[in-house]
Amino acid sequence: MINYSTYLWRNPLDEEATEMAYAKNQVTKTMTFDEFVKHIADHNGVFTRGTVKGVVSYTCACLVEMLLNGCKVQFGELGTFGISLTCEPAVSMEEFTASNIKTVNIVFTPGEDFENLRSRAEFAPVASRLAQKATLKAEKSGEATVDLEAAKRKTASVPEEPGV
Repeated sequence: MINYSTYLWRNPLDEEATEMAYAKNQVTKTMTFDEFVKHIADHNGVFTRGTVKGVVSYTCACLVEMLLNGCKVQFGELGTFGISLTCEPAVSMEEFTASNIKTVNIVFTPGEDFENLRSRAEFAPVASRLAQKATLKAEKSGEATVDLEAAKRKTASVPEEPGV
């Protein structure tokens, strides 16, 4: 189940744009590596957590090695990993050197198992994080009502992070 809240947003690059409603997914938990390994091991009684952890750890190390050797790695149904570069431009080909390359980015192209997740997803509308926080504060203080507009004014200078 994907929990989401809605918010109004205006494209800052278009002065004429009107605010439109969008959805933000709300992350319920950030799963640690060990929790994910346990989840995998619990789904497959053949391999222990230690075996799964070792395989995944070595996979990550080998994936980095292959990417740094210029390979793209097709990872079955998961997808394909590759790299892209972020560079500072030079005025000419002759003046461009490896020092102009500032960042090596990981590019992930989802595979077949990740295509059209929308058709498999279920959604539940929930209050925004701001409304949840204000409601909890009011509840703990014994207040019977919540002034959402006041809560929004207090945090107007600090926008909520998407997906949080």
